[in-house]
Amino acid sequence: MLARRPRDPLQALRRRSQELKQQVDSLLSESQLKGALEPSKRRDIYQRCIQLKQAIDENKNTLQKLSKADELSPVGSYNQRKEEEHSLLDKLTLQLQELAVTISKESRTEIGALTEREEDDSSEEEEEEEEEEEEEEEEESGESGEEEEEESEEEEGEKQENESPKQATSKEYIAVGDFTAQQVGDLAFKKGEVLHIIEEKPDGWWVARNASGNEGLVPRTYLEPCNNEEEEEQESSEEGSEADVEAVEETAAGAEVKQRTDSHWTAVRKAISEINTVDVLTTMGAIPSGFRPSTLSQLLEEGNQFRASYFLQPELTPSQLAFKDLMWDAKAGTIKSMPSRVSLILTLWSCKMIPLPGTSIQVLSRHVRLCLFDGSKVLSNIHTVRATWQPKKPKTWTFSPQVTGILPCLLDGDCFIRSNAPSPDIGILFELGISYIRNSTGERGELSCGWVFLKLFDANGVPIPAKTYELFLNGGTPYEKGVEVDPSVSRRAHGGVFHQMMIMRRQPQLLVKLRSLNTRSRNILSLLPETLIGSMCSIHLLVFYRQILGDVLLKDRMSLQSAELISHPMLATFPKLLEQPDVMDALRSSWAEKESTFKRSEKRDKEFLKAMFLLVYHDCAFPLLHSTLLLPFKWAEEETEAARWRFIADFLKQNQENEGALQGLLSPAGVHEPFDLSEQTYDFLSEARGSVA
Repeated sequence: MLARRPRDPLQALRRRSQELKQQVDSLLSESQLKGALEPSKRRDIYQRCIQLKQAIDENKNTLQKLSKADELSPVGSYNQRKEEEHSLLDKLTLQLQELAVTISKESRTEIGALTEREEDDSSEEEEEEEEEEEEEEEEESGESGEEEEEESEEEEGEKQENESPKQATSKEYIAVGDFTAQQVGDLAFKKGEVLHIIEEKPDGWWVARNASGNEGLVPRTYLEPCNNEEEEEQESSEEGSEADVEAVEETAAGAEVKQRTDSHWTAVRKAISEINTVDVLTTMGAIPSGFRPSTLSQLLEEGNQFRASYFLQPELTPSQLAFKDLMWDAKAGTIKSMPSRVSLILTLWSCKMIPLPGTSIQVLSRHVRLCLFDGSKVLSNIHTVRATWQPKKPKTWTFSPQVTGILPCLLDGDCFIRSNAPSPDIGILFELGISYIRNSTGERGELSCGWVFLKLFDANGVPIPAKTYELFLNGGTPYEKGVEVDPSVSRRAHGGVFHQMMIMRRQPQLLVKLRSLNTRSRNILSLLPETLIGSMCSIHLLVFYRQILGDVLLKDRMSLQSAELISHPMLATFPKLLEQPDVMDALRSSWAEKESTFKRSEKRDKEFLKAMFLLVYHDCAFPLLHSTLLLPFKWAEEETEAARWRFIADFLKQNQENEGALQGLLSPAGVHEPFDLSEQTYDFLSEARGSVA
């Protein structure tokens, strides 16, 4: 008897797709039966939606890997057939997503109705009880009171007997967001619901019991300890320290466990509270389960304490009588060089295998945010570099090293990094993110596509070598541990070495290079503040600002004890450029054009260069900052960015034709903001870091 001929890979995959289509059609038919969807049936359909979605994803991944060379026999119109199968699988995915959303909405509606009914029933019962109590005599009420006391004592005794040791020591936690059960055994809950934790498992999934007595697994990241008044006096110090240590254990690898008492932890809580949108997108299959609301983006929204404009300002000593990182060198006639513990140049090369979001959301920006981090708190400003990508390789992000000419500094992959923090665990935290808009609702947000922590010193305190690092990304937030960006491409691969190597090549990763400093780079970086991260393409502009700042505060001030306002428009407004990169680009372009006209002797004259820089700044950046015709800067809004750039380009062209901005400033067509004293005066006492103001 002849052996059956093996089926071609594409034919086998098409057969599997048809089987999945039949299962989806059957599921849709069941869900359309009116009046037949009981809660148990609805849960069953929802669970089957998830299972079918996983099966379809597996089939889609297999389809993407297939090539014509895999076929045992020639296949006509091979690419067309693959596209047809891909379209079918996309259609099935969309049908399942719509069904899952419908089922979840019905479940929430039913839960709300049941809650209202229970509240109505309880209120009716209370009214009946009150009427009965009014009708009862004093003797009968006394007997009922005794019976109630006996019953309560019996109930307490039964509870103490039935509770296990773990239950007896259970803690109360409050939910900071809604959680929908994803698997059998999970316990769903709503924001604000109080849960009793029965067992704290090390993987971050705890066993909990709700007010109805239902038990199941819940994620630790959705919970916060309840602050009971009785427990605050006895257990606040113990439970608080345990919660802090627990939270920091889920942090960057290799960092020392510390309590998170820093103020910006509120941003992490805010990100957790906004997890509902991410849950919806994850359930719909729009994003991988490892995506989270961006932690660093939340910190930037808190205020200016993590912005470059804040760290550019001079820092006062603890006595408030002198500057810590701005000193005068009388011999050199300029500010002193300030060496720091961390002083390096970092180049972002590329990001590989970054998972793609679904078609239900539109990506507005792909970028990397980076900062100095010690495993517990952010130690510097948060710097952002925007990535570019090609439609042919959507999973690969690239950057532009050594930005020159008209390229925006926002694309500059070369970054300088300075810090004098003494922490042995200091390193660089990278967070890959996307800004997006949901097509259905118009809702905007920012998601983290993964993060990684590069520690800058080894266990002996020796700096890590300057070389290229291939960093594999983690999912979740920097305060979570063991979360994968995309569980469908798990790192926990079983098999031979070659198979494991292939799996690792498919992991999301970031390529960066640490560059050693030459004498010139070291001298330039030493003129900057002790702590700052920024783009290399604009570093010479920052140095000009610092040198002029030193002249005004240390050399030209009549009395170093004077704290009067200083009339200096450039010092008063320059830090704003760090939050408006397109205006910084305009200044950089104008200065490069002006510098090209200098003689060689003039380029060596520091005083001449500073004077020319002030003229260029007043002709270029200063008018732009206060023009009402320039739209306010908004992150990741393409129309606004394009309109701002067109206006800036026209303004620079007019300046070039008119040999300065004076004619434009005096023109009736140029509308500017009403005059404000803050445009002209620099109040260093309130602007300096560490000030009491």
